[in-house]
Amino acid sequence: MTAQKFPASAIPTDVFRRPVLAITCGEPAGIGPEISIKAAWELRAEINSVLIGDAAFLAMIAAEMDPAIKLVALSERAFSHDGLPSFGPDRIAVVDCPFSVHVRPGILEPRNGRTILKTLDIAITGALEKHFDGIVTAPLQKSTINDAGVHFTGHTEYLAEKTGTAQVVMMLATDRTTPPLRVALATTHLALKDVAAAITADSLNRTLEILEHDLRSKFGIAQPRILVTGLNPHAGEGGYLGREEIDVIGPVLEAAKAKGMAVSGPYPADTLFQQKYLDQADCVLAMYHDQGLPVLKYASFGHGINITLGLPIIRTSVDHGTALDLAAAGLGVADHGSMLAALKAAAQMVRSAANPSAAE
Repeated sequence: MTAQKFPASAIPTDVFRRPVLAITCGEPAGIGPEISIKAAWELRAEINSVLIGDAAFLAMIAAEMDPAIKLVALSERAFSHDGLPSFGPDRIAVVDCPFSVHVRPGILEPRNGRTILKTLDIAITGALEKHFDGIVTAPLQKSTINDAGVHFTGHTEYLAEKTGTAQVVMMLATDRTTPPLRVALATTHLALKDVAAAITADSLNRTLEILEHDLRSKFGIAQPRILVTGLNPHAGEGGYLGREEIDVIGPVLEAAKAKGMAVSGPYPADTLFQQKYLDQADCVLAMYHDQGLPVLKYASFGHGINITLGLPIIRTSVDHGTALDLAAAGLGVADHGSMLAALKAAAQMVRSAANPSAAE
């Protein structure tokens, strides 16, 4: 099957409004294209998903998975000029971004690195111009982009740069726990030796402000309850194992409380993730990547989501990597549960942002 091509003017208009979400299909040699198509098709009745990637390649995958899947290709030029046409739930739009060289499942190809990054640029621009209500990203292979000659740290940092956002907050979440578990990070992709210096009063204060604001505006939580970890073992043991809790974290939390935020801590990270504490929280703020995320991923791996807070646009993602080994094993092996969750969460965030009066 090949993706059908239509001029923008020939595509019919939806008779009902579904959230319009751009899906960047990620590293083509990984499972991103498969899980993107599968999730977009499964949720087509409630979400107007727009895939961004090589239309011919995606059409080939779709045909192998299910001949009933219908894709409609739009050229990038037509999309940029005319905006996004409306579609009914019987087909999925693809903004065509052709690869430079042939894709082999499981085999990384740096010559496609710049094209992969371009799919993200198209999604960001489309969201900023209000063609998309939000972005959902499939996993990228950072090395592919770096090997193509472009310095790339990760989705989170790239989105901040491209949207002109001074500071963003990375949060992972899952609804597979009761209550839903959300873990945000004070620092993201940093070497462990650099973490302590990166936790300043200014950055931590701004992180709390972003977290509290977006939990209200994008999740509909009227008074977010945030538990904050310490940096050091035993939250510093009263200064014997480090003073960051005394000199930085504690004072920032006291200032936040004075502004009316429902924050508490700093707590030892090794004992905070207990049900008796999590039952009283809407989010945990951890100080660094591997302090908070192993707990969440243990509880939900493959069904959790990654959310970038603080952006002028909505962005969610899967909680896993490119899984090159699964892609090499063939279609039908990968689990698209995390992509389903990411799409559903983005759609709910769109609705919450559009109806802030409905906050809990």
